[in-house]
Amino acid sequence: MSQAYQRFLAEAAPRSAAQRVWTPTDGSLPALYLGHGAPPLLDDAVWMRQLFDWALSMPKPKAILVISAHWEHAPLSISSTAAGTPLVYDFGGFEPRFYRMTYPTPDASALGRRIAALMPDTVGVHEHRRRGLDHGAWVPLKAMYPNADVPVVQLSLPTQHPDGLLKLGRRLAELRREGVLIIGSGFMTHGLPFLRRVDVLGQAPPPAWSVDFDAWAADALARGDIDTLAAFQDRAPGMPYAHPTVDHYIPLFVTLGAADNPESSVTTTIEGYFMGLSKRSFQVS
Repeated sequence: MSQAYQRFLAEAAPRSAAQRVWTPTDGSLPALYLGHGAPPLLDDAVWMRQLFDWALSMPKPKAILVISAHWEHAPLSISSTAAGTPLVYDFGGFEPRFYRMTYPTPDASALGRRIAALMPDTVGVHEHRRRGLDHGAWVPLKAMYPNADVPVVQLSLPTQHPDGLLKLGRRLAELRREGVLIIGSGFMTHGLPFLRRVDVLGQAPPPAWSVDFDAWAADALARGDIDTLAAFQDRAPGMPYAHPTVDHYIPLFVTLGAADNPESSVTTTIEGYFMGLSKRSFQVS
């Protein structure tokens, strides 16, 4: 555990423990899209604070459903719902301490059953009992809910098509009214192969392709223009550098699908860059 995370935890853990838990009188929780970062997010005091303050801005959820860029799988599947689900260390080249981190969440079987009940009989949901939480889930959650006291389930991305993911979000939207926090976890730009060493070290401004894509996405989100966002591969500047693969962008369509009115309810919560990549994150109501 780094000194930065130790300092963060000393302040955040008691505040999170005292956080008021959602009740039906609170109404629907928002749905989120966030940039989840690599494990070094947990060395970044500013970013951890941004995520934690975001979590404190709403009641503590009864449960959390994460749709992560790092699990593309069809048919539709969920992670293990057992208590103390292990982590997936789906990254390489980082310090050994990141591979020793834990996040022992409570039993989430009730949420698993509820997700299955929302799906058509023709679709079904398979539980991968040996699949833990990947870093698209546990890294930001260690900042948002550092006590690991909220049940968490991951749901796979069953398609890369925005329309299919919007429809999935609409099916999941009912969970918001039940105190479940829906999180699409990706990164607004993710052109890792095109980063230079000076970008990674933070010694240069973000690359133009990252800045241009971020500005384009911010404008489309502010206007609620889902059609434009869905046509990103043809319309967005900075492509294909901003997203040589689409996995870190497409979780936002599940988030938008879960909104009551995605055309007018986007609120940006985090901006800025990490290693030259856009951290832009938002919530919908």
